[in-house]
Amino acid sequence: MSGKPELDPRGIQRSPDQRSRVFWTFGVVTHRAPGPGGAAYLALSLRALQSPNRCESRDEDTCRVTVTDRETGRAHALVTLTSEDDLGERSVALGSLLRVVGSVAEDVDPSDGSAILRASFYRHWPRGFYTAAKSTGAAAGR
Repeated sequence: MSGKPELDPRGIQRSPDQRSRVFWTFGVVTHRAPGPGGAAYLALSLRALQSPNRCESRDEDTCRVTVTDRETGRAHALVTLTSEDDLGERSVALGSLLRVVGSVAEDVDPSDGSAILRASFYRHWPRGFYTAAKSTGAAAGR
């Protein structure tokens, strides 16, 4: 996806020299706190992207980005949110899905030792605007 490798938290721990590379990942927000410089500090439950996206009908407007319901790892992200994503009804919150692109910080999260991704780009789907599918392919709901 976009020519950059997917973030593999275990791979980063084994090969710290990869930290200078740019990675991408999809994750469901499990915790949000204020970060340095006004950024949001997010804990993410990493998920694999499922293809194709799930659609309720042939109308493309009913299609939702689809990720696995099973966690593939954990990471944290420092993200400078837009005003729409920072506050309000559809802001980044618990259960939101994010695609994050960025580089891995030198430090790890002090609470769980997982990698911290410094986002250079993100895309946000609030709860209900994406779906999660069981690895067997069965629907897991929204």
